[in-house]
Amino acid sequence: MTDLFPETIRTERLRLELLHPETVDLLELYEAAGTRPDVEEVTRYLTWDAHQTPKDTLEFVEFAGEQYDEGDGATYVVRPREGEDGAGTLAGAAGCSVEWDRRTMVLGTWLSKPFWGRGYSGERAAAMLELAFDRLDLELVAVTAHVDNEKSNRAIEKYVEAHGGRREGTLRNWHTFDGEPAAVNRYSVSKDEWDANRSDGEVAFDD
Repeated sequence: MTDLFPETIRTERLRLELLHPETVDLLELYEAAGTRPDVEEVTRYLTWDAHQTPKDTLEFVEFAGEQYDEGDGATYVVRPREGEDGAGTLAGAAGCSVEWDRRTMVLGTWLSKPFWGRGYSGERAAAMLELAFDRLDLELVAVTAHVDNEKSNRAIEKYVEAHGGRREGTLRNWHTFDGEPAAVNRYSVSKDEWDANRSDGEVAFDD
């Protein structure tokens, strides 16, 4: 296991646990990513489809594990902490990939529908910003969202602006969704912007 990325990240309301073949409950993740009633709505604007079998989930976990082992990123299971509605439930996943030559971290996340609208995306993003800038000494954190995904764009705009960042613009034919190229909006926060607008929320990294 690499020591670049923590095995657990704790925020005020969330616990992020490393998603790796050595740590994950495969069938629990399969339920969240493949069989919950809301999964088609959750994946509508994502670059991956709902998992059809546990083997799909296994392949996803193996990919995430390889990325972590090679030091190129990490994916975490997201669980609300004690006191939150649905505490302990696998609510979704949060990932980060690092482009070391560009000193840039790229974020991604998804949450099951019962956990939408709670501000969890922004809380997770604040922790990832701290990871990128304080622990990994990177210079930029970037995130994209499908241009038609209004909920995600609003959530991203909120936390990016709170940390001094900006919407950079629209990238045409940037990702493929349902087999078709689609445009995304790209947002970013630089280290200088983050330093000037640091969050005072609780974040702890456990190795």
